[in-house]
Amino acid sequence: MKGIAPLLLATLAFTDTARAAVDIQEVTSPGGITAWLVEERSLPFMVLEMSFGGGASLDAPGKRGAVNLMTGLIGEGAGGLDAREFAAAQEALAAGFGFDVHDDALTVSARFLTENRHEAVELLRLALADPGFDEDAVERVRGQVLSAIRSGLKDPDGIAARRFDELAFGAHPYGSSIYGTLDSVSALTRDDIVAAHRSVLVRDRLHVGAVGDITAEELGLLLDDLLGSLPTGGAGRPDPVMPDFAGGVEVVPYDIPQSVAIFGHGGIPRDDPDFFPAFVLATILGDSEFNSRLMREVRRERGLTYGVYTYLANKDYADLMIGYVASANDRIGETIEVIRDEWASIVSEGVTDGELEAAKTFLTGAYPLRFDGNARIAGILAGMQISGLPVDYISTRNDYVRAVTGEDIRRVATRLLDPDRLTFVVVGQPVGVESTR
Repeated sequence: MKGIAPLLLATLAFTDTARAAVDIQEVTSPGGITAWLVEERSLPFMVLEMSFGGGASLDAPGKRGAVNLMTGLIGEGAGGLDAREFAAAQEALAAGFGFDVHDDALTVSARFLTENRHEAVELLRLALADPGFDEDAVERVRGQVLSAIRSGLKDPDGIAARRFDELAFGAHPYGSSIYGTLDSVSALTRDDIVAAHRSVLVRDRLHVGAVGDITAEELGLLLDDLLGSLPTGGAGRPDPVMPDFAGGVEVVPYDIPQSVAIFGHGGIPRDDPDFFPAFVLATILGDSEFNSRLMREVRRERGLTYGVYTYLANKDYADLMIGYVASANDRIGETIEVIRDEWASIVSEGVTDGELEAAKTFLTGAYPLRFDGNARIAGILAGMQISGLPVDYISTRNDYVRAVTGEDIRRVATRLLDPDRLTFVVVGQPVGVESTR
């Protein structure tokens, strides 16, 4: 169908309007399914972003990787259609479906035209409620996952991330890869995949964002048609976990000319009153797009790396302050010391008024640029719900950033940044750097 041009145009249709304001409607379907909607009627097209809470953290004991494998199989045949037939039906409708999984959520993206919305929704319903999980599809996708796992075992960034997670979270689901291991994925059966589907795709853990050519009443009916047959309940969620950061360095030997390092310690919850001061502080310390302390001291002043960054990572069951850097093997030791020094310097000396104002200007100016297409707006709407943010957050967010003061930064730096617990995992052949853990 002649749907490619409308699909491309619709990604830009809402840009200018979004930068000015986003009018969010809270919608409840006749069947009780809730969603946030932004109507944009200029093009006959809409986007849905759905997030099922829990994600890969709901893997059953001993079945690591089952939720990821199941996610890869959604859309690989459903409702009696095999994978090729399903793909052909999707293409004929000029619809786009995407399925992904993370630690805390399984996400579904859908884009379709107004003229065949009902047909596209029915096809997506089959994928969500009646996936085939045919044997040939299971083995084909299993092979893809196993190939990705093997590649990850050779990737320095992947090695560092896995080891960092193991140190921080131990036996908690966060402590292992959502892909599983070669052994765990090889052992998964179709019954395991069906069980994972029943555990994760449940209505009462669902958040929906919708943008495009549809009214609130029409969206309510669509939600019931699409999602009304899904069950409620699902697998029990894991317990919160306190990351175990004892500080120091762990070296993972690997024969590469440049060492990579992941570093960090505990963070601050998204709903904490000090979150915005911590967010501004993290920007000043290590935002990769801002003239941050670490970019200035590690990259520009000393030329130790092409890039270094830090950020707050808020998971459902844990909160982190994480950073990443790569440097030549004979310079990674100096790089680590500079990072530690900057970590301690902000705690002891704070930040300048100029740094604070520059960070606030950067953050408030960059925020509207996130709303650069219907799909991103729909994703933001779903993400706001997941984070428990109010419907007016988009209009108030920058006010919270502007309200951060130097005193807030000093208080939160003392609370958040802990040089003694700053933990590094270094993968490579670092000269003069030894494990201290």
